[in-house]
Amino acid sequence: MGQQQLLLLVLGIVIVGLAVVVGIQAFGENQKKANSDALVNDAVRIASDGQAWKLKPAAFGGGADSADPDNDNFAAISLAQLGYELNANSRYDNLNGEFAIVGADGSLTITGCSAANGNQVVVTVEGTEPEDISTVVSTVTACTFS
Repeated sequence: MGQQQLLLLVLGIVIVGLAVVVGIQAFGENQKKANSDALVNDAVRIASDGQAWKLKPAAFGGGADSADPDNDNFAAISLAQLGYELNANSRYDNLNGEFAIVGADGSLTITGCSAANGNQVVVTVEGTEPEDISTVVSTVTACTFS
């Protein structure tokens, strides 16, 4: 082989190597974004289940106080009441991450976290309407549940 052919061969190998590295980086970023979207989806589903629980009459296992229809108390809610199977940490987990809820007077907070991907989602529910749900997504190094 001539020097020109060797130079083209080396150049081709370098270009293919760079393309592989860029492809691996793009895959990793896409995986992190997909996990973040899945965490948001799961947390909003739990928030929606919490709103449905709040609207359901207490006689049917819900949280509505029949004496006070304007009661916004989410304090008695738990993942078990919503039908989620809990792990050893009293949290719900699936392939996307781990979820915990904290109910209070007037609000419900769902925290979802995937330590493997460094994503954390906090969904806050202030009432029973769709616009009462707000979401914050952040990058973390370790999961913290409030």
